[in-house]
Amino acid sequence: MDKSLLTRLLWARGLRAFADGYVSLLLPVYLMSLGMGPFEVGAIATATLLGSGALTLVVGLHAWRFHYRTLLLAASVLMAATGIGFAAIQDFWPLLVVAIVGTLNPSSGDVSVFLPLEHALLSRSVQDADRTAAFARYSLTGSLLAALGSLAAALPDHASSWLHTDKQFAMQMMFVLYGAIGMVCGLIYRTAPLRLESQLQTKPAPLHKSKRIVYTLAALFSLDSFGGGFVVQSLIALWLYQRFDLSMTVAGTIFFWTGLFSAFSYLVAVRFAKRFGLVNTMVFTHLPANIFLVLVPFMPTLGWAIALLCARSALSQMDVPTRSSYVMAIVSPDERAAAASVTAVPRSLASAVSPLFAGYMLAISAFGWPLVIAGTIKVIYDLLLLGMCRKVPPPEEQES
Repeated sequence: MDKSLLTRLLWARGLRAFADGYVSLLLPVYLMSLGMGPFEVGAIATATLLGSGALTLVVGLHAWRFHYRTLLLAASVLMAATGIGFAAIQDFWPLLVVAIVGTLNPSSGDVSVFLPLEHALLSRSVQDADRTAAFARYSLTGSLLAALGSLAAALPDHASSWLHTDKQFAMQMMFVLYGAIGMVCGLIYRTAPLRLESQLQTKPAPLHKSKRIVYTLAALFSLDSFGGGFVVQSLIALWLYQRFDLSMTVAGTIFFWTGLFSAFSYLVAVRFAKRFGLVNTMVFTHLPANIFLVLVPFMPTLGWAIALLCARSALSQMDVPTRSSYVMAIVSPDERAAAASVTAVPRSLASAVSPLFAGYMLAISAFGWPLVIAGTIKVIYDLLLLGMCRKVPPPEEQES
């Protein structure tokens, strides 16, 4: 294991997750403070996912032509520019352009150009037997820091009441902080060791012999991501604001706890994967989580809704490290960057349209139809994944 590289990747992942944690909650409130409605919020969320997906696809397919460190540095600069753009611009159409070309993430997970690059490097830093555990640590770090970021979303409220600062200005400063975090990530990547690259026996390349299985997984992940787009964290927060009239502080606390449940589920996922296999772990933890999601809008009180959201969080993210590990396991080492990109891009592209529909639904009804639709689509995905991938085990399961 290359511990130096792994440590740097974990630091960068954690910082980005912290920024995503508070930005995903501040985004709908900030946009509505600028005079925009739920539909415009959904449109901005759609633009961020669409732009991230397109950029991730381009980078992933051509990453083999460049050093990963160069691409990560460029992505860090783009993250910094995105934060400054959202802080400085207040009109809908210019913000839509920044959302498309930038790195802003309205979801609770990592949906960005950083993902395929870091996944490829992470998989090269560990042996097959340690791969799932390494991805679990990567995901655990992201969820823990994202949970802390959710609490940080309350800072504009505190600044407004304690320092008598304009709340909109305080939110703009949080976007400036997002940009500053991007620059810090760039410094981390700048010091990443190069010796791993010089020791590689195979150079990164486009997909070749693994093309069929990767495209199959990409299609399945597209379905899952389309459903997930209805419930990106910004839109769940918007629904909670509408349905229960929550403050930013209360919403941040709720997502802090759901983030903690998600984080510690990654550790359980490693044990499950060793005993039951990667595909079984993905499916049989995801199914009940999606049933909980469907039931949330039917809850009569905020307490019951929070309970189901927490139960869902304790199960729904176990497929994150196992899915990443599975993709990296079933392709050859030289195809990993391309495979990570082709399977990660649907998390942006396929989910890009959903927030627009979800925003429209929330504009005409506070019931929570996006949650019902998302859970139903995700259940269908789980059943298809089990049927199509159960007979394609990773190397460590073949050996056992």
